[in-house]
Amino acid sequence: MGVGSPAAAAGTRAVRRPDVHADTAADDRSEVRRAVTRFLGLGLLALVVVAVPAALWIRAEAEQHALANAIVMTDRLAEYSIGPLVTQDVLDGDRRAMAELDAWVRPWLAEDAIVRIKIWNTDGRIVYSDVPQLVGRRFDTPQWWSRVVAGGAGEASLGHHLAPDNAYESDSGELVEVYVRAHAETGQLLIVEAYFDDAAVRAEQTAVLLGMAPVFLLSLALLQLVQLLPAIRLARRIQVHQANRRRLLQFAVEASDLERRRIARDLHDEVIQDLAGLSYALEAEATHGSHVPGTLLERARAILRANIQTLRGITRDLYPADLDTLGLDTALARLADPLLERGIEVTVSVPDAGPDRSLDRERSALIYRVAREALSNVLKHSGADSVELSLTRNDFRVLLIIRDDGCGFDPSAAPTTGHLGLRILRDTVDVAGGSLTVQSTIGGGTSVIVSLDRPFMVRGR
Repeated sequence: MGVGSPAAAAGTRAVRRPDVHADTAADDRSEVRRAVTRFLGLGLLALVVVAVPAALWIRAEAEQHALANAIVMTDRLAEYSIGPLVTQDVLDGDRRAMAELDAWVRPWLAEDAIVRIKIWNTDGRIVYSDVPQLVGRRFDTPQWWSRVVAGGAGEASLGHHLAPDNAYESDSGELVEVYVRAHAETGQLLIVEAYFDDAAVRAEQTAVLLGMAPVFLLSLALLQLVQLLPAIRLARRIQVHQANRRRLLQFAVEASDLERRRIARDLHDEVIQDLAGLSYALEAEATHGSHVPGTLLERARAILRANIQTLRGITRDLYPADLDTLGLDTALARLADPLLERGIEVTVSVPDAGPDRSLDRERSALIYRVAREALSNVLKHSGADSVELSLTRNDFRVLLIIRDDGCGFDPSAAPTTGHLGLRILRDTVDVAGGSLTVQSTIGGGTSVIVSLDRPFMVRGR
């Protein structure tokens, strides 16, 4: 079979197929980079969106933890240091007793950790304060006051305090205000209020945030990295899929162009030439005589019958209806008809594969196209006396083999022209996940072997 022989080049002009792979490789790599960049950008945005609320939550939790510590510290100070110093004389407002209590409290205020101390009775009257102007004044109590008086946990808050009883603290900025229960020396229930500088709370907030933030951010970054690897693989798979689609489109365009040129060649070299010769013969007869001999009519009928058969073959090649109506097995068998008419012995072996191993439309069409191209080359170029066509199918592979005993050719010799038919089909089979091999020796015939994996999957080359 003259797949690569000089004889096969006689009716086919070499066509240089543009290499779309070189033109699109850079674009494919750029598309992958853009996809990865978009993924990283979205990941960074998600990291910020998650990290900012998380940081605020950690900061709030650290603040609550610091306020809880302030309540514990104030509770101990009130119960063990301040409460026992509140005597009945202090409760009665005795100046000397108040001065002695103030002398005990001032060192604590001098350490800058405690800004102010107030001692209240349960009715909302200030029994003692380091600001003498507040002593004896009564203020409205907040809603949580009764809960603390009843034995509940202390109350703490951080911020600017602008209540009427905070007139002397409003200019101090943010302070930690703590209320806890205490008992006087006499056993009377008191409420001790202490104001702390916010620096301790802010320092604890910062320490907790800095302690948790690296672990939190590292975990999010690791999650982003773990997701990046599948994203890159997915982008590359999409790239390969797009490249395969472009190659298949290019092969389809080239195959269509090859079919058009083949049809034009067949019409010009066979049908048009025969009809032109018949026209000239009839015109010459009409010019030189009125009687048309029977031999001329018989010759005209023979030419017309041959051309009709040729046109039917071309039509059948343009759209193989047998493939859809009768199936691949019958369609392959009918491809042998033109060879049989030329006296070439054809053996077709297509065992029944059963419904479980039937081929889908894509693979059937591809097998049919390869067989048609190979048998066409046998008919036109090989000079073969016999051809064998076999198709085998199993659960994993489809195998098509076409052998002839024709003149063959030297596969190692550089072809002088394109022979695009099998070349395009070889590329198409490769993209479809299979292989097409041509084996030939001069004088020893030619074999075309096609192997397709199952199921039909497009893969990269």
